Amino acid sequence: MDLKDIQNLIKFVAKSGASEVKLETDDVKITIKTGSEETTIVQQMPMAQMPQMQMPVAQAPVASTPAAETPVAESEDSKYITVKSPIIGTFYRKPSPDKPLFVEVGQNIAEGDVLCIIEAMKLFNEIESEVSGKVVKILVDDSSPVEFDQPLFLVDPS
Repeated sequence: MDLKDIQNLIKFVAKSGASEVKLETDDVKITIKTGSEETTIVQQMPMAQMPQMQMPVAQAPVASTPAAETPVAESEDSKYITVKSPIIGTFYRKPSPDKPLFVEVGQNIAEGDVLCIIEAMKLFNEIESEVSGKVVKILVDDSSPVEFDQPLFLVDPS
């Protein structure tokens, strides 16, 4: 886009009565704002270069935030055993919608009891308890996606 095209665009926008027009192409981004008899042009370099520079900055806070929160959660719940997800998938608290929940908060569980199901690639995997104790907290909502090693339950072993 050359200078004549930009000038013609400005004139067109001014005549049309629009207050703002944005135009983006592969290598140019133009925003024309009109108001108070004033027209502003903003032209930037190619957009492909900017996200490459911004991505590492955007990822760093995301990666450090969970790490900062984890020690706080561990110190508050240090007396409890955390049952974590062994796989990635969708967390379900019931074997089917019309069946009762596997476990509830306050319920005593034994080693080998089924705590939940995690669906991964259309396979339903029963997650069994490796400890005996009392379920103190359920950390994931029903039908929510879970990641590998994500905490699911807090169990009081005493």
